[in-house]
Amino acid sequence: MNLISLLSSVFEQTTPILLAALASMITLRANILNVAVEGMMLVGAFAAIAVGALTESAGLGFLAAVCASVTCSQLLAFITLKLGANFIVAGLGINLLAGGGTLYVLETVYMSPGGLRPITFPDIWHLSGSWLDTIPVLGPALSGQSFIVVLAILAVPACYLFLYHSPTGSYLRAAGEDEHAALSAGINVVRMKALSLAISGLLSGLAGAQLAMDNLHFFLPDMTAGRGFIGLAAALFGAGQPVMSSIAALLFGFFGALGDRLQVYAIPSQFVLMLPYLAAILGLTFARWRRMRLDQPAPVAPSEPKKA
Repeated sequence: MNLISLLSSVFEQTTPILLAALASMITLRANILNVAVEGMMLVGAFAAIAVGALTESAGLGFLAAVCASVTCSQLLAFITLKLGANFIVAGLGINLLAGGGTLYVLETVYMSPGGLRPITFPDIWHLSGSWLDTIPVLGPALSGQSFIVVLAILAVPACYLFLYHSPTGSYLRAAGEDEHAALSAGINVVRMKALSLAISGLLSGLAGAQLAMDNLHFFLPDMTAGRGFIGLAAALFGAGQPVMSSIAALLFGFFGALGDRLQVYAIPSQFVLMLPYLAAILGLTFARWRRMRLDQPAPVAPSEPKKA
């Protein structure tokens, strides 16, 4: 198994999961379990292909993916923060709306319920140049990757700096940790939660654009294939911390890339396809076990009997 080829596949598989993990993590810090990341990614992927094919511009397709996903996030914010709906129920509704809405447009507008496959599609920007060869191992693996891969890598320190080294990030975390205390301190809790959802939508849009525009250049119904939920699992596994969530996303992406490589061997395809989801389940199980261990009180030493 070629190491460079495996690393290249890991970058490709990890990028949408990493962006989904950061999208879920940022809302977790605002005390929101955002299950709508899957639907936001799907809408972003559809918008990227539809607008990119219509305008013959990769840049406009990329912007459309981000704008469509952010719009979905603010629809979720309106339903939950203004109308008072439950976040999980509303998030599942967004997922159903995204799946059904994109399929409806495919059937009624494009007359192609099986997917949107433009004859020609502008290529998204990819990394290239001899300077990549000067970086051992990682350079050749990054060669040919889309620029969204770089944005995903940069998003990790960006989220960390935003949450822990900016006033707005501190307000957002305060709104998630204790709403009443945040309100007493003059923090607009609703605005902070809406902001976290907007950032989540931005990151989900990047993930959707990566899925649709990197190599495929077409849209399929449910092409996200649960990556939004795997990203949510990575965020929960990482306890809502940017670095730990990113490491979990990298782990899940590695198992996805490994599954692709194992398909050339005489291994049942069902086992290969379930690898990333199995990794997500095991990761959540470990995270829960670790949380239970941390919550256990320290053992108390037995008291010595009093002497008469």
